[in-house]
Amino acid sequence: MNKTASTFANLDDIAKHLRDRLDVKKYVLLFAYNGTGKTRLSMAFKDLGKATVDGDDGNEEITRDTLYFNAFTEDLFTWDNDLDSDEERVLLMNTDSQFFSGLQELEMENRIRPLLRRYADFDFYIEYQKGTVNFIREDSFDEGTETIENIKISRGEENIFIWCFFLAVVQLAVDEQEAYNWVKYIYIDDPISSLDDNNAIAVASHLAQLLMKGNGKIRTVISSHHALFFNVMCNELGKAARYFLSKEANGYILTDTGDTPRFHHVALLKQLHEVAESGEIYTYHFNILRSILEKTATFHGFRNFSACIRQDNDDPDGILHARLVNVLSHGNYSLYEPQEMLPENKDYFRKILRDFMNNYRFNPELFPERNQENVKA
Repeated sequence: MNKTASTFANLDDIAKHLRDRLDVKKYVLLFAYNGTGKTRLSMAFKDLGKATVDGDDGNEEITRDTLYFNAFTEDLFTWDNDLDSDEERVLLMNTDSQFFSGLQELEMENRIRPLLRRYADFDFYIEYQKGTVNFIREDSFDEGTETIENIKISRGEENIFIWCFFLAVVQLAVDEQEAYNWVKYIYIDDPISSLDDNNAIAVASHLAQLLMKGNGKIRTVISSHHALFFNVMCNELGKAARYFLSKEANGYILTDTGDTPRFHHVALLKQLHEVAESGEIYTYHFNILRSILEKTATFHGFRNFSACIRQDNDDPDGILHARLVNVLSHGNYSLYEPQEMLPENKDYFRKILRDFMNNYRFNPELFPERNQENVKA
């Protein structure tokens, strides 16, 4: 099946295209690797739905139509760690945001708690007047249990709590609660970071079931870099529009994946080949390369991606390059301010990629070589 692809000059144009698609599709699923611009695309989509109107009191007010989840949603929650006494640690909610409309009247604890119990073993309560969340955990001892309040939960647990909070708000929007009757679109970008495979399946399945309970008035975009999560969403939301987003030198390419969304390895290899040819190789490109190596190893029945790395005479087991891929794909790199690789690492990247592509044959017409005199270091 041929894949149709469209080129866009910027993310605003893609956001407009997605809104047009949602006129005829209830769901749009978008796969893109980190560093492509997924979060910025979600904000561009949200901004297109903002308008300034005259309010009932004669003053201007801003209306919105998109309920969104992304890195900015997580930033609506910040910690007060009680540095003075180190006792009453609470999570602060930025209640100026419309995201928190009418919380107390909607009894959010009772809506969040059943969702949270799917993924976590701690409890919480909200102090609405203060705009704080207090976390609780039951500790077991030989003589019984003790309830410990104002605990500091881990970053992973915090992400799960915020995700469950968001799901509870989505449920309110789907149920057409008055406080959220402004919601026309839901845009979700990478719901929970660092999902293991079991939780990726559970989160995707649960999200799909929640969305399908709606009456169809609300349209949804879901973007992710997590291949398993994306594919589960494709299976759950069978009639959704499915796209692969990639960034090119002249803009962005949005490819309709049709019914076979897992063709992405070819598009990703094309992207890696182009950056290797241009010399504009960034640290996060090692993450993409490692992902391709891992999927290839799995497909061919190997236990480790190192089996897909060419073995040289001076490195017969491929240990050096395997360690390089392992180390360089786990650096603490900013995806919002990408760092260009050091020249030595660029050389390693090019060699590992070139050897891989020579060993596993791909259509050479997809990977044209540039004039090497114009290639940067």
